[in-house]
Amino acid sequence: MKLLAPIPRKAVAAASSLTGKRFSLLVASSLVATTGIVAVALSSSGTLSPMEAAAARALLEEESATVAVAPTAASPETVPAAAPEPAPSPEPAASAPLPAPAPAPEPAAPAPEPATPEAPPTEPEAPEPGPIQHVFLVSVASPGYDAAFGTASQMPYLSGELRQQGLLLTNYSLLDTAPLPNGIATVSGQAPDAATKAGCPTYEDCLEDVETLTLADQLVAARLRWHGYFEGMTDIEGKPDECVHPEPEAADMPTASGYSSLLNPFVFFHSLLDLGDCDENDVPLDQLSKDLAKTDETANLSYISPSLCDAGFRGECPEGVADGPAAADAFLAKVVPEILASPAYKKDGLLIVSFGAAEPDPAAPPPDPKKVGAVLLSPLLAPGATDAVAYDPYSLLRSVEDLFALEPLGAPGGAKVHSFASAFSAGNGGD
Repeated sequence: MKLLAPIPRKAVAAASSLTGKRFSLLVASSLVATTGIVAVALSSSGTLSPMEAAAARALLEEESATVAVAPTAASPETVPAAAPEPAPSPEPAASAPLPAPAPAPEPAAPAPEPATPEAPPTEPEAPEPGPIQHVFLVSVASPGYDAAFGTASQMPYLSGELRQQGLLLTNYSLLDTAPLPNGIATVSGQAPDAATKAGCPTYEDCLEDVETLTLADQLVAARLRWHGYFEGMTDIEGKPDECVHPEPEAADMPTASGYSSLLNPFVFFHSLLDLGDCDENDVPLDQLSKDLAKTDETANLSYISPSLCDAGFRGECPEGVADGPAAADAFLAKVVPEILASPAYKKDGLLIVSFGAAEPDPAAPPPDPKKVGAVLLSPLLAPGATDAVAYDPYSLLRSVEDLFALEPLGAPGGAKVHSFASAFSAGNGGD
């Protein structure tokens, strides 16, 4: 059963932004719209009665008076006509005094210049779309950097075929070994806390309030689309379902097919839960193939997560099935070719093969399990290259925001967060 959160909280948060500049623009646009509607009505024959037409013209005249000041005196360019000279009068009688001469009329003061109405403030133009318009992010568990990319790699498809086709981020590291802290940081920039590191003792312990926005919220606001695809996501009856998460006071319980909400960061945000964004866009992995068939059906951001088994978590696969890095590598070998063959990827795509958790071999733990590496593939990248800049889940978020010209959320707004977006367009990068 899904959590029903109070919808009015999100509406109030949105309404509170209608102040200052945005409110002034709304008033100005309403006046312009009203005048335009009346003018169109007057120009249409047979649509207004004489009384209605007179009222409409009066409204137009009243609207005009708010943007122009009528002159109160003759303009400087207007010179009054000279008065004709009076005809000579007869000589006055000697005893009569002469009348006093009339004072010369004072020149009229020049009229003030008509006030020029100020144009309403305009919003800045939206940035031009970048070269990357479709991002595919696949998240699996890491066996450690050397076990993934070393000479004795346990993931031959990743370290061999994919590594040679793309760009290897040799210094990509996790924030924590658990999956949820890295997932939360990747989609919102929020830092790990005790509850997310502990795997959420209860679901509500890790829920973010409605004011905490995500990359998904940003994309929707920019009229772009997002989808999260999760393998094995089903309801309690085992049927495919959307946006699956525990009850508020319950802990995460993986489904029989291996789905865990801890691998699905989108279900932890009220901003996505309350008005249905999660139900609409957080879907089972089976839908990915259909959405990849056509460019206009492919989301701008596709976040892809396998089940616990296929992600590479040890001990999560059925008996007799290889688990750990072998299972994760097999999942990549199945899903990645389908992405690379899609029209959206070929047109303007970027594939990020990332590790969202650390699951090293307990018998031979690496010196730093949080150093995991990552691979980028794109038709716009030279194959076989490396990048040694320090990246982390905040960098993933910052880079995607840069690619779509979005403002940084949370920690990625800081000066120490690096972005690899500059690899795709000059001047569009991080710090």
